[in-house]
Amino acid sequence: MWKSVVLFMAGVWAQGHDYNQADVDAGSRYYSNYCSGCHGADGNSMAGANLSRGTFRRAVTDEDLSRIIVNGVPGTPMPPSAFKAEQAAQIVAFLRAFPSIRARQTSAGDAGRGRLLFADKGGCLDCHRVNGRGSRSGPDLSDIGELRRPADIEQSLVDPGAVILSQNRVVTLTMRDGKTIRGRLLNQDTQSIQVLGPGDKPVSISRQAMRGMSEEKSSMPSAREKLSSQELADVVSYLLTLKGLQ
Repeated sequence: MWKSVVLFMAGVWAQGHDYNQADVDAGSRYYSNYCSGCHGADGNSMAGANLSRGTFRRAVTDEDLSRIIVNGVPGTPMPPSAFKAEQAAQIVAFLRAFPSIRARQTSAGDAGRGRLLFADKGGCLDCHRVNGRGSRSGPDLSDIGELRRPADIEQSLVDPGAVILSQNRVVTLTMRDGKTIRGRLLNQDTQSIQVLGPGDKPVSISRQAMRGMSEEKSSMPSAREKLSSQELADVVSYLLTLKGLQ
């Protein structure tokens, strides 16, 4: 089977990677049906595997990407697939088009004004951190422009409780001695739970010492309470410039 994949791919790339819109559309359908469950609709749900930026940790060429799609990556959550060679190539076509698809979604705001609003009038650094500045009580936004679409960022600003990513959940742990610990959930396994507690200090709690855990709704106020529509667009534009280390 793999020999046939190699032969097919050799023919495809000998033609100069001439993907057309039909290939991208087909790849989009395959991605939505079979890949988005793990990678997310925007390609950024798996840590260390952001598929929407056009660069990949484990692949440089289209051949590399197709091999990963077909064979998976041993020792990781990425399993082998039953995609045919043509289907794998179409998924590659979609992944290659991802950055330009995202680039079409632009905001009409002013990023320079947005940066000032974010730090001052918005008071966002009281909870969030950007490039080493600000609080750790809320999510670090240093690469938010790489991870989220403009519409998603705007939704998070105006309706913070609508969608809360798993890594941004705030929980309250009730201990067997009656005490409680409140913080942002960092990690959990069968033995313990780690939260970012008071003073932005990580705390690890044994499950045996706990009586229960409850998840809180977002405490972030809607930006509509502080910002005008234009100011909101400015802040979104600023956040879109935050792409972490380049």
